[in-house]
Amino acid sequence: MMFRFKRFTVRQDLCAMKVGMDGVMLGSWAQGGKRILDVGTGTGLIALMMAQRYPEADVVAIDIDEGAVEQAKVNVANSSFSARITIRKEAVQQHEGVYDAIVCNPPYFSDSLKAPDQQRNIARHTDTLSYAELMQSAYRLLADEGELSVVIPFDYKQRMEDEATFVGFFSHRILGIRTVDNKPAKRYLLSFTKHPIEKAFNVITIGDEEYQKMTEYFYL
Repeated sequence: MMFRFKRFTVRQDLCAMKVGMDGVMLGSWAQGGKRILDVGTGTGLIALMMAQRYPEADVVAIDIDEGAVEQAKVNVANSSFSARITIRKEAVQQHEGVYDAIVCNPPYFSDSLKAPDQQRNIARHTDTLSYAELMQSAYRLLADEGELSVVIPFDYKQRMEDEATFVGFFSHRILGIRTVDNKPAKRYLLSFTKHPIEKAFNVITIGDEEYQKMTEYFYL
């Protein structure tokens, strides 16, 4: 099965984590720059989206799963952005560089039952990348004026924010995502910076005018 977007196609037969709304929302919303790092790239979806949104950017996308790396390489090679995206099999804890923007759709389950599929466990559970490790690594790799952007379920939001604060990050932008109007947000897009900036908070509903405007450059 493949997903066709306006300017690229994403295949996902080699990758445990398939294309989902979390990735589309993060790739549509995250702040970019000239040097962008996509942590846990999976299919390469977010790397492709950031390359499309920021035509002057060079994107480095990393993942520890061999299947994901091969999948991302195929998807990038078949896109018009291949000259500006580099795919590496590497853990963020060992990665080196300085980036204007870091994006991550992280593994977030820390206390739930695991699936029999080890590849899927790596993508979904925090054993290989805890919140603390993500924040420590992001703080080390982010330029002084850079921005880290993540997507997280509502019930893990506070944990992520606590780890960010612990390493010295400041919360900047928060976007709650509801599935239905008048219901609590089920997902949050969060961004963090190294210096305090006025916090911006908003909530949108999947399918509403703001959501459509945010994703219009990608969906067919």
